Amino acid sequence: MQYALLIYTNETADSQASQQEQEATMVAYTAFGEQFKEQIAGGEALLPTSSATTVRLREGQTLTTDGPFAETKEQLGGFYLVKADNLDDAIKIAARIPGAAYGSIEVRPVMEFN
Repeated sequence: MQYALLIYTNETADSQASQQEQEATMVAYTAFGEQFKEQIAGGEALLPTSSATTVRLREGQTLTTDGPFAETKEQLGGFYLVKADNLDDAIKIAARIPGAAYGSIEVRPVMEFN
């Protein structure tokens, strides 16, 4: 089964990290990727929410708004798509994502269509 591991962190705090802290984070993410390369089916880091556009369709009209859908303390910063036998295994992988130490990881099963 596939699971989306959605990485939420505080963009403001992340942007205030020192160069040394940012480099250490990248080393940790690289190590995570190496450790779980057989389970990782995809994933990407996302640009900050300031670059986002929210799209809605109302009464046949496309409406756009700059920024994310909602203001929150943590923002979606990236994701991994992983293969795991079950939710417990997906949670074990999610717990190893470096961002889990200072943010949160949402584990969502991917819907399978036959």
